[in-house]
Amino acid sequence: MICNFPTRLVRLRAVGSSLTNIACGALLVLLYASVDATEYDIVIRHGTVLDGTGADAFPADIAIRNGRITKIGTVHGEGVVEIDATGRHVSPGWIDMMDQSGETLLVNGLAENKLMMGVTSAIGGEGGTPVPATEIQSYFRTLERQGISLNFGSYFNAFQAREFAVGDRNVDVSAADIDRMKNQMRLAMQAGVMGMSSAAFYAPASFMSTHELVELAKVVAAYGGIYAAHMRDESRSLLSAIDEMLLIGEQAKLPVEIFHFKNASAPYWGVNTRLAIEKIEDARKRGIEIGADQYPYIAGGSGIDATVPTWVFSDGSELAYERLRDPEVRTRLKREIADPGSDRMVANSGGWKNIVLLSAFNARYSAYEGMNFEEIAAALDRHPANAAWDILLAGLPARANALYFLMSESDVQEIMRQPWVSIGSDAGTSLKLGRSDESMLPHPRAYGTFPRILRRYVRELKLFSLEEAVRKMTSLPASRMRLVDRGEIEEGFWADIVIFDADEIQDEATWTEPLRTPSGIDYVIVNGVIVVDHGVHSGKTPGQILRGPGFQESSD
Repeated sequence: MICNFPTRLVRLRAVGSSLTNIACGALLVLLYASVDATEYDIVIRHGTVLDGTGADAFPADIAIRNGRITKIGTVHGEGVVEIDATGRHVSPGWIDMMDQSGETLLVNGLAENKLMMGVTSAIGGEGGTPVPATEIQSYFRTLERQGISLNFGSYFNAFQAREFAVGDRNVDVSAADIDRMKNQMRLAMQAGVMGMSSAAFYAPASFMSTHELVELAKVVAAYGGIYAAHMRDESRSLLSAIDEMLLIGEQAKLPVEIFHFKNASAPYWGVNTRLAIEKIEDARKRGIEIGADQYPYIAGGSGIDATVPTWVFSDGSELAYERLRDPEVRTRLKREIADPGSDRMVANSGGWKNIVLLSAFNARYSAYEGMNFEEIAAALDRHPANAAWDILLAGLPARANALYFLMSESDVQEIMRQPWVSIGSDAGTSLKLGRSDESMLPHPRAYGTFPRILRRYVRELKLFSLEEAVRKMTSLPASRMRLVDRGEIEEGFWADIVIFDADEIQDEATWTEPLRTPSGIDYVIVNGVIVVDHGVHSGKTPGQILRGPGFQESSD
């Protein structure tokens, strides 16, 4: 007789007439058990699913096959790997909206510090790509060939286009110069960048006019990209800096993103924060697609050069460093940065006492790391500015850096409450886990940003729900970056997943020990591959390049 099994299994003819229907049924069970034992690559069972949309968490199993989520619900088949998520939350992988790993991924693609804190996708490029526009496709292919453990996309910086056309000096640009700049941006968009970034707070990028940014943004808009910026000012002129962002978005007709949104000036804490939020909300009601990202700390980190007035760099970096060695120039600079109206980081931080040396990159000054510049000045018997600029110059060509305590916790929380604010670490990957090096700034955000959101702002302060926090870290950034099949637990989406204990997750990185990995994260899965298992990196590199909407494959 014939056993009529499902065609996806097999069709068998009985050897003799003694095979009964009961026997067929028994054989069917055995065959199903055999096939189902390897039906999925991974099955996550008994977890509480946070789907990334902000909807209430729900219990479900999740099955993964060929890198994608295949089934959500009750999964009867078995996986090659079975994960018991009892008592754990299962979330989409967390997306870092402001990454700084463009260079280090070329050296170490494992990105351990990012994966250890649940990041499965990162968007880099505040300063642009580490190569010029003509080499971006080759750069991305190199990352793919060498292997990366997370998904990675990048912006191309507007100043990269300007520097190609006119160099790094403060000069007027002609219409022909702008055409050359636009062609560079066009090449970058076709090479697969996500959009255009700028960092107009810093010289020489500060020399770019709003007109230049608008013209370049029009090219980005034509390819469906986004414009993101470290704005011209985050302190006294915060509101006018936002106005520039809105103008660019309106005139170029493209989405805009404020990098590491903050109110970085003590005299304006509170008031300017509320006014800035109202300005952005009014713009959103008018149809401007503007959003922001944020890191959950009261101190920023940057180079010591951020204390230097931008005019010093107007004739290029080489001459700038010569000027900084000149005692007469220093006398002028000290007077300028002492002005309460200065937009440099000394005034923004409320003085040298609120600026802490992180990395000197010179053995002569390494003993002073962790001290503020008033303390360093007293130890060296120098003016704080002289101490800072001596350290800056001694560290070249590396960029000596510092912590700038220039935000209030209440402002951080007020910004974080906004539904259009996602999360970005403003940090890169370590060349070697747990060690500081020239590639990264030793700020706790590099190891603790995402767990800190869940520990401090959800579990302890109850600023918003766990569901909302995960939305800010998943579907919100995915929608902003047009990642159509990431950022949610959804059948057919890429299986980027974090499994964690919401009651125990902890950012272990602190100001004094910034390179400590977090706890409470059980598994991190990237494109269906387990990359982190209870704090241990597997060494696997399943990450993909996240290419932007303008990507056009070339054969070079």
